Amino acid sequence: MELSLETEAVADRTLLRVSGEIDVYTAPKLRERLVELADSGAKDIVVDLELVEFLDSTGLGVLVGGLKRAKASSGSFVLVCDQPRLLKIFRITGLEKVFELYPTVTDALSGAR
Repeated sequence: MELSLETEAVADRTLLRVSGEIDVYTAPKLRERLVELADSGAKDIVVDLELVEFLDSTGLGVLVGGLKRAKASSGSFVLVCDQPRLLKIFRITGLEKVFELYPTVTDALSGAR
């Protein structure tokens, strides 16, 4: 399956909508986009994972890298995810305590959990 990435500016944040599978084959495309966003000055990034069908450890590593980049530039990096199968991955790996996870894009943009 392909990975689709759409970027949109929403107020003072950058929304990255991700759909498809994030795995060893597609994760480099996501990493490249996150680096482009950081290099272009995007500080506060919201990554929408609602249409992601699969996420492996390589994809998790890319998301952690995005979080580190954002924090290094005093920005924020939050995830939108309400899918039980993906939330289970974050829970099992302990990354639910590392990432700010929101159930909807609206919640993420407003900061309301």
